[in-house]
Amino acid sequence: MTTKDLLELALQLQNRDEPYAFVTVIRAVSPTSVYAGAQAIVLSDGSIQGWIGGGCAKSVVAQAALQALSSGSPKRVLISNEAHLAEPDTEVHKMPCASNGEIEVFIHPQVSLPLMLVLGTTPAAKAARTIAAQAGFKVVDGLTDQAAASKLAIVLVATQGDGDEAALETALASSAAQVLMIASTRKAEKLRELMRARGVSDTRLMALRAPAGPDISATTPEEIALAAVAGAIEAWRGAGHMRPVNFSTTTVAPATPHKSSYVNPVCGVVVE
Repeated sequence: MTTKDLLELALQLQNRDEPYAFVTVIRAVSPTSVYAGAQAIVLSDGSIQGWIGGGCAKSVVAQAALQALSSGSPKRVLISNEAHLAEPDTEVHKMPCASNGEIEVFIHPQVSLPLMLVLGTTPAAKAARTIAAQAGFKVVDGLTDQAAASKLAIVLVATQGDGDEAALETALASSAAQVLMIASTRKAEKLRELMRARGVSDTRLMALRAPAGPDISATTPEEIALAAVAGAIEAWRGAGHMRPVNFSTTTVAPATPHKSSYVNPVCGVVVE
């Protein structure tokens, strides 16, 4: 694929809100079939579009790219059998092929924005929507389709006395991994008891976090919203399981050969 093809594919994936990783070869030492500057895109199923080397490098890069997608963090990956002084920002893998070439790549994951639903019409709710969007969340007022509902990461209940019970019940009925509520600890405990009485399980109630964020002595709606969004960021960054996992994190290779592939007898890598 040409650079233009890769950029067009990246744009299509962005428009479909599908995660992918852009991979660039930043160093190649012969013997190897790739060159510095070569690029590829690793899709969410581990398949590779473009060229970043033969089967020996592809399996390592694909797995590293999936791990980068899971964490959301870029990484440098060195594939080599030579003795190198380990750099703190470089992940080192053995070159599985007998050629003993060397390849270094930079992997830049592109993941979907975390989807946040803010419930409430209070000033704090309105401020939270603005602050959350600026912080990198994809903020919605409601979920109109099942696809969006399945990707929901966080619900922030900012009703502050205006329909608390109904909003909290809606939040807990969603697929969100975390439900944050702007409320005092005492109020939250009373609402938990009410939710139990309505049939919400203790397991699901474990997702509820109230107060929503850290105590910053907030008094204005904007300050309260800021603390709540800070709590959402903490929950998102601190819990990898909250990320909407719509890509495979299974090991890419080695794998059981299919009819259209065979095992390289030298290095044991599955070749198409």
